[in-house]
Amino acid sequence: MRILALDHGTVRVGVAVSDELGMIARPLEFIPAEPWDGFTARMATLMAELQPEQVIVGMPRNMDGSMGPAAGKVSEFITRLRETVTVPIRTWDERLTTVQAQRMLRQAGHKARDQKGKMDQTAAAIILQSYLDSVF
Repeated sequence: MRILALDHGTVRVGVAVSDELGMIARPLEFIPAEPWDGFTARMATLMAELQPEQVIVGMPRNMDGSMGPAAGKVSEFITRLRETVTVPIRTWDERLTTVQAQRMLRQAGHKARDQKGKMDQTAAAIILQSYLDSVF
């Protein structure tokens, strides 16, 4: 049961994928968020290559659990994504994943200037691993 995860951003969308058993997440890549046609073309390729059974999208929440303006943008993104992706899409709480990703990359020796794309895909992997851990 392979699962794809997305960490939506206005500039880049981080992508992570699970192993075939659906137990371990790994960062995959980032896709430029614009132009939309380029994003959907790359998503179509990934969907065909990886054949995930579902897509998890990180949903930004405020620290009190409420939804803010960023959650609205992610909801719009998901609405558009449903036009391209035929497997189920579900959201997952992404609070503090960027902070965790920054910490992990820093501990791995990556300089701040080299972290941009890596941070997005690492955050997607953190979101996905959190989801996988809750299921198993």
